[in-house]
Amino acid sequence: MNGKNFRLPARRLATVATATALAAGPAVLAGAGSAHATGDQGHASAVVLRTGLDVSLLNKTVNVPLAVSLNQVEAPRSAEKTALSATLDGVDGGRPFNVLAAQAASAKATVGSGRAEGHTSLAHASVHVPGLPLLSLIEIEKVTSEATCAAGKTPVATSNLLGSVSVLGKKVTLTTGGTTDVKVPGVGEVRLDLSKRETTSRTAAATALELKVSVNPLKLNVAEVEGTLTLAKATCEAPAAAAPQSPAPSAPAGDTRPQGGEGSGLAETGGNSMTPYIAGGALALVVAGGGAVALARRGRG
Repeated sequence: MNGKNFRLPARRLATVATATALAAGPAVLAGAGSAHATGDQGHASAVVLRTGLDVSLLNKTVNVPLAVSLNQVEAPRSAEKTALSATLDGVDGGRPFNVLAAQAASAKATVGSGRAEGHTSLAHASVHVPGLPLLSLIEIEKVTSEATCAAGKTPVATSNLLGSVSVLGKKVTLTTGGTTDVKVPGVGEVRLDLSKRETTSRTAAATALELKVSVNPLKLNVAEVEGTLTLAKATCEAPAAAAPQSPAPSAPAGDTRPQGGEGSGLAETGGNSMTPYIAGGALALVVAGGGAVALARRGRG
């Protein structure tokens, strides 16, 4: 082969190497961008009524768990329920037993736009337990609970009692954040906690009313009820906050005057982010050019 056949591939090789270096530079830079935190999307729940009661019938020969929930909803998938009554079968001679009845009852849970929220509302409601068909365990005018958790912010839990409350037929005055005991001779006793709120750095929970119940009418052991009952509860867990992104490194300060006119991107004392790739391309040209010259000299010899 003669020298001409060697010189042409060498020049092509130099051109390809330079183009590859210049094209790869921006691609590598783009691939080095900061990653985005995936994090969870948060959670919220709400429930109007939840019971955890044990009902003993006929001198404890029959035990029936009174586990009832009304309008219980959860998100990430946002949901809302507005049923007005809850019933239980098997404790009233085979007939459905109405545990709660209300004029208005709603529970809503939503997650989206960097926040999670639970909300419950109950109005003009009465709760009954077996053994007391004509006497309400509790009657309330209105209660609400709300829990709000936003990413990167302090969660908030609130509960409100609006209007009067009657327990076992007696009107009572409740203390916010405190405990009230109601005892009715021959019927039983109820301990109430009003407006229970709990928060952490990412979660919140609000309960309008929590009752601890012990009922045994006239000590007849016909229907003895023990356990807890929750009214208007809302919870939330904030979505994970996005991880902070590191700022791009700034160019060193100095007296930098553009060469070759405005917008050239190079300075007398430095360069922009493309400088390493341009320098690499120039080096490839020098190396390839030197190789081509050597081959040409060898061909002449």
